[in-house]
Amino acid sequence: MTSDKIRASFLKFWQDSLRKHKLIPAAPLVPPDDPTTLFTSSGMQQLVPFLKGEAHSMGKRLVDSQPCFRAEDIDEIGDNRHTTYFEMLGNWSLGDYFKDEQLTWFWQWLTKELKLDPKRLYVTVFAGGDGVEKDEESITAWKKLGVKEDHIFEYGADKNWWSRAGVPDKMPAGEIGGPDSEVFFEFASVKHDPKFGKTCHPNCDCGRFSEIGNSVFMQYQKQADGTLTPLPKQNVDFGGGLERLTAAVNNEPDIFKADFFNEAIKVLEAINKSNKDYKNNPKPFRIVSDHLRAALFMVHGGVEPSNKLQGYTLRRLIRRSMLYARELDMEQDEWLSNALPSLASPYTINNQKLRDDIPRINETITLEVDNFRKTIKNGLKEFDSKFPDHWPSVYKSTKTSAGWVKPTLRGDVAFYLFETYGFPLELSIEEALKREYKVESSLRESFEIEKKKHSEKSRTASAGMFKGGLADHSETVVKLHTATHLLHASLRKVLGPHVRQEGSNITSERLRFDFSHPQALTAQEIASVEKLINQKIKEDLPVVKMIEDKDKALKSGAMAFFRETYPDKVSVYTIADFSKEICGGPHVASTGQIGNVKIIKDEATGAGKRRLYAVINYGNKKHLQKTQAGQSSR
Repeated sequence: MTSDKIRASFLKFWQDSLRKHKLIPAAPLVPPDDPTTLFTSSGMQQLVPFLKGEAHSMGKRLVDSQPCFRAEDIDEIGDNRHTTYFEMLGNWSLGDYFKDEQLTWFWQWLTKELKLDPKRLYVTVFAGGDGVEKDEESITAWKKLGVKEDHIFEYGADKNWWSRAGVPDKMPAGEIGGPDSEVFFEFASVKHDPKFGKTCHPNCDCGRFSEIGNSVFMQYQKQADGTLTPLPKQNVDFGGGLERLTAAVNNEPDIFKADFFNEAIKVLEAINKSNKDYKNNPKPFRIVSDHLRAALFMVHGGVEPSNKLQGYTLRRLIRRSMLYARELDMEQDEWLSNALPSLASPYTINNQKLRDDIPRINETITLEVDNFRKTIKNGLKEFDSKFPDHWPSVYKSTKTSAGWVKPTLRGDVAFYLFETYGFPLELSIEEALKREYKVESSLRESFEIEKKKHSEKSRTASAGMFKGGLADHSETVVKLHTATHLLHASLRKVLGPHVRQEGSNITSERLRFDFSHPQALTAQEIASVEKLINQKIKEDLPVVKMIEDKDKALKSGAMAFFRETYPDKVSVYTIADFSKEICGGPHVASTGQIGNVKIIKDEATGAGKRRLYAVINYGNKKHLQKTQAGQSSR
């Protein structure tokens, strides 16, 4: 059964006349209005406000299929079940049905629609702890469905509790979460590896069991005093990975043999000159195909390789692909030009935009490949001549009282090469061995220690930018978010109607707004924009929300520059006759709550694109200096 058929089956099942779910559009892979996360990493990200109680324009029962990316999984790639980019099937109940209906319907879809053998399915439930009782309701529901006791496993909060912050003790005030119940498929052909424990169980890492779905029961919200109190409405948040479901349906524990990757891996096997095959050396084939597929969708989503934020992750994926292509003796562009169409093929059948974008995607990745070749060339020079402790070149050795010795590759030196010249750790190990250098026995561990030190130093400047989850809804962020509406409208009035929002980014210190405009703003234009914004703030205009049909809202003049991501029913925010936008973010009740706005920087981001930074309440001199210093360091 193909992934296309499984996806279609899931969406049809939840939309049928019994379950009556509404199909919502997937969020972009790179959230356009969420400053706290680099990528969409789960289907629930766009739904947090509604899980907390806000009414959704399409009702209480929702379903979708969400493209996701998780950067933390990059180093896990190489086994038979992890991917960086994946597709998450999801359904939600916003204060409607709860545990009994959710578990019953999901079980029916697995066993009746997908025809999975119930004997191969195991379930897990929350065992209780951290002030929350054991999830007896889910246990009862599973038993009613015929699941035997030896197929029901109880785990603590570390396994069967879900919140964006983790276990209850880690949840900040205002965070929502609750117990979850997972379903695992058993691959009987996989033998348990004792290195993962004496006995096998669903959460064992040996590969015999694979999680194929997780029903999260959003019941609680963390309070300032540390307690968990019930939400006004109980919610269901389900997520199931399409790749793992496809593997289960086809009884194939290796997801890289599913239709997402199978053809691309065959291509790589045919063109590599290393005499390696997938059966005996799967890791490089998996890494190249996984990273290249993720890069494909990142570039399609508007990401360009760079040294910052999403661009840095994209660059890392492409360069890591190149390293493993080298391992397969494929240094030329053939691995890219041959594998990319095969990876795109399962998606371009029903996606004309992606199909038309393939030439540009290929060009973008090819350019990064060429740049990395230059990086490797320069890094090799540095490898031999400019280490921090002035190592000798390959043609020299160091003489000590004990005799002539070769230098040792240490973790701090490997990180220096990585951070300064982009020279990857894997390549440093390879080049050191070629030169017969010694290699520190704990090289990777010491490299990671240096990397962690560097990350800690950078954390302050990027605070809030690398967390999973939705936008921070703090008071300051809400004010700044509303200020972007005023900024957008003011730019259009001062510069002209050609101005089009290209993205925004908001932290607790400033807003960043990207827009289309052919040249730098003059001092007079900036002053005029500022004056107009602050005039509207002084007028204390009400910010009014209405739920409207998307087409009607657009015809009435509402601005929406990510319109393909919006459902048929949309939230429209109006500020008098000054601004009208389709938007899903948080807003103040009236403009007077925002505070004075000051534009602190104008810069180009590309041909015909500008970026403005602005702050509020800039009378605080220390705050302004700190914010300006933060921008200049970026």
